[in-house]
Amino acid sequence: MTPLIKFIDFNFSYLDSPTPILKNINLEIKEGEFVLLVGPSGCGKSTLLRCINGLIPHLYSGVYKGKVIVDGEQVSEKNISTLATKVGFVFQNPENQIFMFTVEKDIVFGLENIGVDKEEIGRRLEWALKILNIEHLRYRAPYELSDGQKQRVAIAGTLVMHPKILILDEPTSLLDPKTAYEFISTLKELNRSIGITIIVVEHRIDLLPKVADRMIVMDGGQIVFDGPFKDIIKEKNLHLYGVTVPPIISLQNTLSESGVNLPGYSLDVRSFSEMIKKEVFRND
Repeated sequence: MTPLIKFIDFNFSYLDSPTPILKNINLEIKEGEFVLLVGPSGCGKSTLLRCINGLIPHLYSGVYKGKVIVDGEQVSEKNISTLATKVGFVFQNPENQIFMFTVEKDIVFGLENIGVDKEEIGRRLEWALKILNIEHLRYRAPYELSDGQKQRVAIAGTLVMHPKILILDEPTSLLDPKTAYEFISTLKELNRSIGITIIVVEHRIDLLPKVADRMIVMDGGQIVFDGPFKDIIKEKNLHLYGVTVPPIISLQNTLSESGVNLPGYSLDVRSFSEMIKKEVFRND
């Protein structure tokens, strides 16, 4: 399968930076993947995302070497408006994207801007409201919404453009734990139901074990780990890269280091408990 996103020998430096912020990036992301991107502040995560949606090199200038290919086309050769139909971006604070008088008006703003006809706008609006379960918010003003509702509206405004890729930069930072869990579950359902490729930058990785297919860890402008979430999360030095490992994984790492021979790793408390019970009974 041809990768949906591909970085080839890619390096980038901002004009005011003496050193590259991205170094020797070779990366492929396939259609339909749910990718978690993590790493310490300043490691290059945001810059990597800007290269995918075309803000680099079209808005942020610098030294650009190598290639970034999205859906078969070089990002450097396409304008931002064209790339916006392929790559949707949801910011950390949804209020940066929501500015119209009603939810409905906000969701269709992008479609009206590119001249989509009214019937098609209506169809896409109804679809987005339904798939994100926000039909009841249609005529509400943005200031009446909770942070979680605002995030869903921001995603709806992105999805109506029918992008192949959805990028979210720390989407749960303003949400309480319950709302954050519900929001991440919504993302996974979108990924499953419509096959959209999702890339999430998130520090609260305890929300992602059952959701993300793949985990990419960056440090110093380079990719230091890349693989299935369940494999990368077991790496013992993740804390060195600003990654807070879920307690359930830390416990299993500690048991393993203490000589306890576990048959595998479990990413949630229930399955971990079952695994321990089986081991205890087998040893008895």
